Amino acid sequence: MVSEHAATMKSAARREFDGWAESYDRSWINPLFFEPTYRTLLEEIVRWRRDDRTPIAVLDIGCGTGTLAALLAGSSLPVHVTALDYTPEMIRLARDKARHAGLLDACTFVRGDAEHLPVESHRFDLVTCSHSFHHYPDQQAAVTEMRRVLRPGGRLMLADAFRDNVIGWFVFDVCVAAVEKAIYHVPWSEVREMFLRAGFRDVRQRKFNWWAPVLLNIGTA
Repeated sequence: MVSEHAATMKSAARREFDGWAESYDRSWINPLFFEPTYRTLLEEIVRWRRDDRTPIAVLDIGCGTGTLAALLAGSSLPVHVTALDYTPEMIRLARDKARHAGLLDACTFVRGDAEHLPVESHRFDLVTCSHSFHHYPDQQAAVTEMRRVLRPGGRLMLADAFRDNVIGWFVFDVCVAAVEKAIYHVPWSEVREMFLRAGFRDVRQRKFNWWAPVLLNIGTA
């Protein structure tokens, strides 16, 4: 049974991103938030798998228009990316982006809910999630689902706003919240506890991007 609060958050997110999809890649938030995050994620993935050339099954949750999926699929990493988003229009644009880049063979696109992932358990080596976590009504359920679909030794890399200093609080809890409203930016200590409750080990947190701070949370299944 979906609560009224959860239904409100999900419908607000779907309306927002369906309406935003066509101009999403031209938005000012790309150089401010997304591009630094994608660079940091790629850096962490390459460092992790630098000496391992076995294929990597990746699930990118909240894929948006598929930029990270395309970057991963077009890299030298031996990956297949399953890109998942709640918004149908985002999935359509992500698939189009991969097709234009000649990357469809390395990508699969799925519409789904992060709290109820439509994939079998222990399927992926890596789960990524960037800048969508604050839209999830039951964030603990989403982290638990991310743990469920990872193979033993697999990693979750979850990036979202860092709101635990003055700059982050003003940018995310004042400015962004005033625009998006039905969201919750999780404090760093609370994200860590969510990872531990879901069964992750070796949890590591990394803050970057000074003017619009982002927190990257990494845990091993």
